[in-house]
Amino acid sequence: MVYYRAHGNEIAVFETAAKRKLPVLLKGPTGCGKTRFVRFMAERLGRPLVTVACQEDLAAADLTGRFLLEGGSTVWRDGPLTRAVREGAICYLDEVVEARSDVMTVLHPLTDDRRSLPLDRLGEELQAPDNFLVVISYNPGYQAISKELKESTRQRFVSLTFDYPSAEIEAEIVVAESGVSPDLAAQLVKIGRGSRNLRSHGLGEGASTRLLVYAGQLVVAGLSLADAAEATLVGSLTDDAEMTKALRELLKSVLG
Repeated sequence: MVYYRAHGNEIAVFETAAKRKLPVLLKGPTGCGKTRFVRFMAERLGRPLVTVACQEDLAAADLTGRFLLEGGSTVWRDGPLTRAVREGAICYLDEVVEARSDVMTVLHPLTDDRRSLPLDRLGEELQAPDNFLVVISYNPGYQAISKELKESTRQRFVSLTFDYPSAEIEAEIVVAESGVSPDLAAQLVKIGRGSRNLRSHGLGEGASTRLLVYAGQLVVAGLSLADAAEATLVGSLTDDAEMTKALRELLKSVLG
């Protein structure tokens, strides 16, 4: 089963929302566990999971489906959202605000009491089965104003706010996911939390829990802690010379 360490009431809220067939919105910083949580909940609930990584070219037709020319014939191919409705799956749209605006429009009838998906090109309207669930996520601290999720859209969802866990829980996650010792995990977490404090000094994003796990995995594979930290907790966070210097000073203060 997918490993997930809860650090609040998110499991109970998600389970209750799913039981009532209510769509769920996850919001929080990059790499704090939103996608891992959805995978964990899909397994826990015994439901298939269809994941869509949203980007700026993603349109409604990419989700619903389209006619394609195959072997001289025109055939309809379901998109991931349509497949999820037909299968009674959880459909997870990661970083949904990156997609085109018509994506949210096609989700609207699935996120209210209609629970339906109109397929205009087929002249068909699918009724979502009880197990179908829409889950979306985004990082509210990273979006341009033009890409903020509309208030009217947010009110269609049960919302769960994610953040990086406490130092103790984060170290526990790093140990479980990478196999490093608790002492080494504590060092990595200290570096990670220090990097997050640099956001107020010009660093775009601090180290995610995911990045701390990567550093730990490199160490377990034989890389020195200093080299692993340089490759992940410095090189993956910035190209700016001043920020690089600040991060290296942070590493030196923690690692000695």
